[in-house]
Amino acid sequence: MGYKLVVSIVPHGSGELITDTAKQAGAAGGTIAMGRGTASNGVLQLLGLGDTSKDIVFIVLENGKYPDVKNAVTAACEQKKNFGVFFALTVGDFCKAGCDGKSGVGKSADDGKDGGTESEGEKSMTYQMINVIVNKGYAEDAMAAARKAGAGGGTIIGARGTAKEGDAAFFGMKIVPEKEMLIILVPSDKKCDVLGAIRELPCFAEAGSGIIFCNEAEDFTVLGKK
Repeated sequence: MGYKLVVSIVPHGSGELITDTAKQAGAAGGTIAMGRGTASNGVLQLLGLGDTSKDIVFIVLENGKYPDVKNAVTAACEQKKNFGVFFALTVGDFCKAGCDGKSGVGKSADDGKDGGTESEGEKSMTYQMINVIVNKGYAEDAMAAARKAGAGGGTIIGARGTAKEGDAAFFGMKIVPEKEMLIILVPSDKKCDVLGAIRELPCFAEAGSGIIFCNEAEDFTVLGKK
């Protein structure tokens, strides 16, 4: 079973519209992070990415549910002028807290395929973006474990859950409003070590305490002088 990460960037206060619509279309829930746009270009302003407060909505869902969710969210926003943007990324690995071994681990349909067209010398280094969503207070523990496994550093984003009492929890996560999202970029050959280190944490052993998903980072570039 493959997964997608659906990302929506909309005006602040509109994140619940996206998650509520997505849940009605079959998604389990989502996570909303606070951000702001910084664009001054007129075209980007039209995309809803101007210098205003934004809700950044992250939803992980099965590939089969993606068309319904996309159509539902698009329809819910079609009357709103310059409302924001919506895009999706393929999730390479997905796992839930409290699962042992391979239990609770999902992989994309393309995971593990080997095209066999490049020689070892022709392969360029690729990077993976590891995304960890945990209850507030545990992102630093996850980052410490990732560093021991070879990661250089990461970024922690304060966020909140969207499930309400009586709703299905987001992929089994407990309904706790305060969340932290940790984003780590690592070379692809270190991904498995970092994932394993985070999953071994005591705070990640309890069912419902977090999720991890991965994406391949395209066009990775280090800015500035080395």
